Amino acid sequence: MEFRILGSVEVHDERTGLRIVPSGAKQRALLGALITKANRTVGARRLIEELWAQTPPANKANALQAHIRRLRRLLPPSRPDEPQQEWITTCAAGYALRLGGAATDAGRFRRAALEGRSLLDRDPERAARLLRRALALWRGPVLEGAPLDMCAGEVAQLEEARLVALEALYEACLRTRRHHEITGELTELTVHHPLRERFYDLLMVALYRCGRQADALSVYDRARARLAQELGIEPGPALRGRLSAVLDHDPALDLPDCAGHPGRLAVAMGPLLDARDPGARTDAAAPADGGDRALHGEIARLRRHLDRLTRDHQALLQRFDQLAARPAGSR
Repeated sequence: MEFRILGSVEVHDERTGLRIVPSGAKQRALLGALITKANRTVGARRLIEELWAQTPPANKANALQAHIRRLRRLLPPSRPDEPQQEWITTCAAGYALRLGGAATDAGRFRRAALEGRSLLDRDPERAARLLRRALALWRGPVLEGAPLDMCAGEVAQLEEARLVALEALYEACLRTRRHHEITGELTELTVHHPLRERFYDLLMVALYRCGRQADALSVYDRARARLAQELGIEPGPALRGRLSAVLDHDPALDLPDCAGHPGRLAVAMGPLLDARDPGARTDAAAPADGGDRALHGEIARLRRHLDRLTRDHQALLQRFDQLAARPAGSR
C-alpha cells in the first residue's frame, strides 16, 4: 500500500492495483493531513479548525468522527489476514495514520533523492537516473486540490527538496556532458523560479558549453534584473563568479565538475595541480572568506597549469618542425 500526496491525495493498493481516491473535498483534506503527518497523532481540535474554519457544524466532534468512519471504510484492511486491522487509529487527543509496512510517495522521493545526491561525485550517471526516478513520483503540487494550513511546513519542505533534487539532477547532466539536452528545461525553471540563482548558474554553464556565450551572458542579465526588481539585491558570489568565468572563456567551465558548488573543484583538481606545480598552493593555502574566493583560487591554479601545458605543447611542435626540416641522412 502506498499513500500519496505528491499531487492529488490518493492511495494505491499494490495487492489489487486499485487507485483509491476520496470523493469529497473534506475527505481528501482529512486523508491528506493524516498522510502528511503519518505515524503522528493529529489533534481532533486542529482537524476541526482546518476542515470547518468558516462554517463549523453543530456537532463538530461527531462530524469529524463521521468522516473518519468513511475513510476507514474506503481503505482496505492494513493486514489481509486481519480484516479488523485499520490504518487510522484513534488516540486520546485525535487520530493517526499508522503506516506499518506501507509507504508514502513523499518518503520514497526523499530516500531516492538523497541516494542520488550522495552519488553525484562518484557516479553522476547513476545519480541522474536515481534523481529522475525520484522526481517522476511527483504528479503535481503537494496536496493538490486539498490545501491545508496545518501542513504548510511539511509542504514547503517537500517543495524545497524537489528544487534541490532538480539542481542535483542538472548538475549530474552537466557532469556527464549532456548540456545540449537540458538548456530548454533549465530555461523553463528560471521562468518558474526566477529568484533561484542556482538554476541560472546551471543554465549559464550549459549554454556556454553549447557554444552560446552570448546567451549565457543574457541569462545573467535576466537574473540580475529580476533579483533587483523583486528583492532589490545583486546576484550572489557564485553567479557573479560564473559571469566572470564566461566572460574570460575560463577553461574550467569545460571540466565535468565545474557546475558543482564552490569547493568541489579544489577536491577534484588539487592532486593534479599539486603534482605539476608544488608551489602553487601558496595562493590558496590561507583560509578564504567564502566559497567564491576558494573557487577563484583553484581556477587561478588551473590557469597556470594549462598555460604551462600550452607552452610545453608549443615547444614540442617547434622541435618536431625542426626535425622534419632536416635532411633524412642527418637525423
